[in-house]
Amino acid sequence: MMYGTKAIQLVKEIANGEKGQLTPFSSDVFSEVIAECSQHFADLRSLIRKMQEAGLDVETTKDEDHYGQLIHHLSLVRNKRCLMAYMYNRAEILRNLVWKVGSDIPEEIQEKLSHSEKEYFKKHSEALKSYMSRVLLELAVDMVPPKDPYIKVRVLDDMGEVELPSDNTANFARHSMHFLKRTDAEKYISLGKMEELTG
Repeated sequence: MMYGTKAIQLVKEIANGEKGQLTPFSSDVFSEVIAECSQHFADLRSLIRKMQEAGLDVETTKDEDHYGQLIHHLSLVRNKRCLMAYMYNRAEILRNLVWKVGSDIPEEIQEKLSHSEKEYFKKHSEALKSYMSRVLLELAVDMVPPKDPYIKVRVLDDMGEVELPSDNTANFARHSMHFLKRTDAEKYISLGKMEELTG
């Protein structure tokens, strides 16, 4: 068995992926790395026990069992770092996604997430929403103030009657055009359900 190849596979997936885009969660590979960690840990404990039973000082004895322990320990550390890099990178993409699409994950992205990632996205969205309501400030709007707070949009997907954040309702039939507050339209534009008409 070639140790470390599965952990490296996860890191390569991050490195080779398109920046800011999620690939489907590699649950099989992830589980294999966890299983490999368990095996390294069991082998490490076995070597420590073997040395202790032989009456050797685990800290100072430098024999083949000592170096075997070192290899298993460093393999555990490497795998842990690979797993953490994989999860951190995916969490960072999810945090950025909250700012783009709000608290509703598009279906095509939801299919790529693990159960814990869905929970993370939900809790992060709720924390952000709670903070914005406490400070009475909408942080998810453009950082550069628009020239006009209203924009003209065309609806790309039939959405029916929709309640907008500004407490208005509108019927968004496919290909209909509307003059909306930018803050009302941004969520639907980022989800690809509307397009801004310029000029």
